[in-house]
This record gives sequence, C-alpha cells and structure tokens, in this order.
Amino acid sequence: MKNIPSVDLADFVANDPKRKEKFVNEIGKAYEEIGFVALKNHFLSDELVEELYKEVKAFFDLPIETKQKYEIEGLAGQRGYISFGKEHAKGKKEGDLKEFWHFGQEPSEDANLTEEYPENVQVEELKDFNHVGMEAYRMLEKTGIYVLRALAIYIGLEEHYFDPWVSNGNSILRPIHYPPIQEEPKGAVRAGEHGDINLITLLMGASTGGLQVLRKDGVWIDAIPQEDELVINVGDMLERHTNNKLRSTIHRVVNPPKEEWGNPRYSIPFFMHPRSDMRLDCLEECIDEDHPKQYEDITAGEFLNQRLIEIGLAKK
Repeated sequence: MKNIPSVDLADFVANDPKRKEKFVNEIGKAYEEIGFVALKNHFLSDELVEELYKEVKAFFDLPIETKQKYEIEGLAGQRGYISFGKEHAKGKKEGDLKEFWHFGQEPSEDANLTEEYPENVQVEELKDFNHVGMEAYRMLEKTGIYVLRALAIYIGLEEHYFDPWVSNGNSILRPIHYPPIQEEPKGAVRAGEHGDINLITLLMGASTGGLQVLRKDGVWIDAIPQEDELVINVGDMLERHTNNKLRSTIHRVVNPPKEEWGNPRYSIPFFMHPRSDMRLDCLEECIDEDHPKQYEDITAGEFLNQRLIEIGLAKK
C-alpha cells in the first residue's frame, strides 16, 4: 500500500443496501489495517472550502500583536488563537512549527450537557471569519456522524450508537498555519509524530503535501488525497473504545524540501470528540479470547484532560 485507501460516502447514503454494505466493509477494513482513508462526496461544498481558506489566510496574515489579543489565558487552548511553537507532540520538547485557531461546539439549547463549553472567541477585524468557520464546523460534524454510523455497523453495534454522544460533543475545528521556514529547524518539524486524542479526525488541506502515515511494517508513506477528498483517521479514543480493533495510526507533518521552505502551508483538521461523560470502556463486541481487554475504564473527559497535559496545552 503506497497511499491510503479511498472511499465514497455516496455509497453509504445511497438507498442501496449493497452499496451501503460495500462502504461499511471498505472503511472498516481500512481502519483495521492502516487507520486512515481519503473520503469523497462529503458534505463540504467547494464554495464553502474556498471561503474558509480565504478567511483563515486573512486571519493568519494579521499582525502578531492583533492575533495575540485572541490568545486567552486559562482556556488550555480550547478556543481562539494558539501562538507559534506552543504545542508539541507527546514525548517531545521541541514546539511544532505552527500557529493555529480553535473553533468549538455551540451546543443546542436542549443539549443537557454535564459540562459547560467555553464561548467561541469573536474576531473583530474579520466580519465573516466566525460565521464561515462555524458553517464548515457543522458540515464536518455531519460528515463525521455518517462515518461513525458506518463504523458502528462494522463493529456490530446499532447504527446510531455514536449519535447522542457526538451531537453537541466537544469537537474542535483547528485551522493551522505552518509559516515559511526561515532557518534550519533544530529538531522541530511542522507537526511531530503523534496519534490523535479524539474519536476520528477529518482533515482538509492534506493535498498540499507533508502528511505522512506510519504503516504496520514501520514504513512512513505519504497520505496524498485528491483535492476534493478529506483525509479521515481513527483517534486514540476510538482505538481504546474498540479494544484496538480500529487503529489510531501514528502520523506527522514533515518539513518540505529546502527549496520549498519559503511556502506557507495551511491545513484544517476537525477533531471529533464526544461529550465528556461518554464512557470509553472497551466494547464487549471487541473483546474475546484472542483479544482480551486492553484498557482500564475511563470517560472521554478524563482521557482528554490526561492528554492535554501530555502535549503541553493544559497544566497538572
């Protein structure tokens, strides 16, 4: 396998049981084997993608003093701006060569949450930034819900098992700017090798290159989707919940060749998190004699807090 498998969401939503079953098997097997797929026919329109990139580029082009007023103390980076080099991969000291923004959930009035989400930070200088960002958030959330429905079927659960946990969930949309590299980085890369914390990640912008995935045999391969495809991978929460049946694969964003150091890179991942009170205990459907239970019981909120401390965004 030189690239990640490609799947078509149109197969799942078509009113055709054979096509639906084909999609479930394709995505399930891909997540057992490599943990990544490229997905076409998602719910993001080309126009919305174009608008979002325009707003994101305009924000990161603002003067650093302007951006820094949106870096809110005490939020552990959950909303607003996170400046260059603040985050690092688990187990690394060097900060990643990136700055980013966080949009978070705006729950419905009847959400009955056990926690209160921070308010989104409003950017005064760009009148459409927050509106366009949240529109993209909703379309990525909708796409993610359909992917999780397919995975629920694959695991042997009821199709809508994940729906109540991810609707009004603690998901994050993260526009990232990797600025031009000015000098030889001292051990730092655009994003160090890591597994994602959440259930699944939906990534826009991987077609610009740099994203690499670690195969089972220890070989790094480039993840190169088509321009209209999202890259979607399993996160640590889903790996844990499925007792390692679905794999959270280590990945990274490598620095470009020296002749391309002058080019910035943008990517926009959507980290799909459940509500914090969802239990991530290993599912009975994924435990048997050959696959004994691998993890202690834990909630999504407890697990998230542990990991935010490990990557430097929260304090003990």
